[in-house]
Amino acid sequence: MTVFSRGFRGKHHRDDRLPPGQYLTQGFPVLSAGPTPRIPLDRWEFAIDTETEQVHRWSWEELTALPSETPTVDIHCVTSWSKLDTRWRGVSLDVLFERVETAADYALVYCYGGYTTNLPLEDLLDGKAWIAYGYDGHELAPQHGGPARLLVPHLYFWKSAKWVRGIRLLHQDHPGLWESAGYHNYGDPWREQRYADD
Repeated sequence: MTVFSRGFRGKHHRDDRLPPGQYLTQGFPVLSAGPTPRIPLDRWEFAIDTETEQVHRWSWEELTALPSETPTVDIHCVTSWSKLDTRWRGVSLDVLFERVETAADYALVYCYGGYTTNLPLEDLLDGKAWIAYGYDGHELAPQHGGPARLLVPHLYFWKSAKWVRGIRLLHQDHPGLWESAGYHNYGDPWREQRYADD
């Protein structure tokens, strides 16, 4: 009889795209900080609020009419699972920021349901982030952040905020929900920046 210790997950194929401390999953685990909000598309909007109080808004129809991209990226959750070659559809933040004038260095992302997370603005630009509304050839399901979520695959997945509603641009960094509760302020999976002391 073979005895496995508690928490044994078996042997996992090691991939050079797998950050330290992570294991591969074939599924797509669902983790949320609260209940799943349901936002009718005719009431959904996304906004970028600048530090000078200018507001740029997009309705669902306006957002989905913009040029879209279909990035295939690896995602890494702070709870240690990673999923490789995930396929998304969405609008690059570069497209949305074409009309935005700002001297801010930081962004506070806010969501339907009250969730927030913070990032340096440079981590949202230059092809690094999208407002994603499709996953694996289908509409993005509500449990995964639909109708639209932020997608920032180079950081731990809590930075890819579900049910995204807007981005507030700031001159000074302002911690979001998990960052205020002890998670790392930046969240680089390759440096295992899980918690504030990492």
